[in-house]
Amino acid sequence: MHILIIGAAGMVGRKLTQKLVADGALNNRPLEALTLVDVFEPEAPAGFTGKVTCLTADLSDAGMAERLIATRPDVIYHLAAIVSGEAELDFEKGYRINLDGTRALFEAIRLAQKEDGYRPRVVFASSIAVVGAPLPFPIPDDFHTTPLTSYGTQKAMSELLLADYSRRGFFDGIGIRLPTICIRPGKPNAAASGFFSNILREPLVGQEAVLPVPESIRHWHTSPRSAVGFMLHAAGIDVDLVGPRRNLSMPGLSATVGEQIEALRRVAGDKAVNLIRREPNEMIMRMCEGWAPGFEAKRARELGFTAESSFDEIIRVHIDEELGGKL
Repeated sequence: MHILIIGAAGMVGRKLTQKLVADGALNNRPLEALTLVDVFEPEAPAGFTGKVTCLTADLSDAGMAERLIATRPDVIYHLAAIVSGEAELDFEKGYRINLDGTRALFEAIRLAQKEDGYRPRVVFASSIAVVGAPLPFPIPDDFHTTPLTSYGTQKAMSELLLADYSRRGFFDGIGIRLPTICIRPGKPNAAASGFFSNILREPLVGQEAVLPVPESIRHWHTSPRSAVGFMLHAAGIDVDLVGPRRNLSMPGLSATVGEQIEALRRVAGDKAVNLIRREPNEMIMRMCEGWAPGFEAKRARELGFTAESSFDEIIRVHIDEELGGKL
């Protein structure tokens, strides 16, 4: 088994790599080679005895997709993206990375398929940003895609490409609409939704965090652990069961910001909650108005995808994985 991870230096990419190496196999096939690619140099995983190739590369650069496909990886994880806030601020960069890079990858696979019948499994990290207000709650699986951000639009366009290239038999693609991942480890990123993690992560280690929206804001979440689980499950799922609708809304947990804060209080006490500082941000509040409050995710659950059932559990996953199990 040879696995290519594009976006391997990102949070999900790193955790996915670690899990693959720990398991030593995917779909009951031994893991023999890993190709890790990102615009920042990925780290080679410790303890892996197979072949590891780490590349610093931009998928949207001319010829890069063909170079990556030349090694004929069995499974391709496409996780690379410019996040929502950055895509909104830099229109051209968002489309170049989120759409043009994806199209270049799909085209490189198609051309390889014409040469020798190559047909990999492609797991694409999409987003719940493909839907936009007005939204029902919960959002059904057949709800139309009407994104209200450039990021959501770029992901929706990539979803259509994935479905069409899969329909034509160029590869077996699965699009994973990730909920907002919470709690994201590390430093805050440029995602407009980053505050969902910030208001929990920083107080857990005694640092102040800024809350830019009202506590009434409701959103759809999952942990990094579940996100990695989605990726692993998608690589082996029977595409005949998925059918032509290749893009799936993942299970998650619907919660208001206030419910997040109360979960933090239960787990870490008032001292942590008191470190949250309210500082309204008009741009983020406008963006929040179009964000998904929660999904049915019926198809994904029936296909075996699973996630947490409480925010207390999400917080404890972070404590276990990032803080050594202790506050």
